[in-house]
This record gives sequence, structure tokens and C-alpha cells, in this order.
Amino acid sequence: MSIDQKDHIKMDYVDPANAINMPEMADMTFAVEFLMRAKEGVRNTAIALTEAISPDLRVLLRTQLHQGIALHQEITDLMVRKKWFHPHELKEQYQLDQLSAGKMLEIAKLKLFSDDTTRKGMFDRTPDKHIGGNKA
Repeated sequence: MSIDQKDHIKMDYVDPANAINMPEMADMTFAVEFLMRAKEGVRNTAIALTEAISPDLRVLLRTQLHQGIALHQEITDLMVRKKWFHPHELKEQYQLDQLSAGKMLEIAKLKLFSDDTTRKGMFDRTPDKHIGGNKA
């Protein structure tokens, strides 16, 4: 085994040993994304409501708007309860945001893929050989 291979094995970021606190961080990330999508849905529904002419459509959109607001509140409450979101304590929210940004920078610096990204030798035949191979 060469030195490069040993280093590659040592740098296995998929190994569960390197995933400490990952489930919690993933949960928080999913919750933030879900909160943003719920907020986006409320915004879009409110815009659609202001542009709707049909009374039946306005009733439907108003119902969806109320459901979207309730969903947003439910997600916010969950995030506050789990201490993933501090809407009333800016200093604590700032520290949490700094921690998240630091983690994202660490993840961005990980060497997750090999330098050689060629696919030569990965296929049992030349792709599109029946229509001229690389001329396709």
C-alpha cells in the first residue's frame, strides 16, 4: 500500500467515526430549510390571494394561507424548543450562526472526491458507440 493510499484511508469522511453530532446538525439544517420553505409558501399564497378574482379561489387560498402560517409557527416553536433558533436573544442567535458558518467552512474544505475525475475504464463499452462514439 502506497503512502497516498494510506492517507486516503485515513481521510475517510464517510466513516461513522467522523460523523459525531452529524444527525443533530442535519436535523437543524432540515428544520431551517423547512422553515424557509414554509415562509416562502406563506408569501406566495398571500400574493396569489391578492391577485385572485374568484370568491371560491379566495376562500381556498385564505384557508391555505392560515394553514401555512400555522405550519410556520409549529416549525418555529420546534426550533426554539430544540434551541436551534433564538428569535428573542440576538447574541445567542449570532453565536449559533457563527458556529454554523464555521462548520460549513470545515465541510467545504474536506477533500471528499479524488483529484482524478475521469471515467475512463468505468464502462464496459464506449458510450454511444452505435452512433459514432465520441462523435455523437
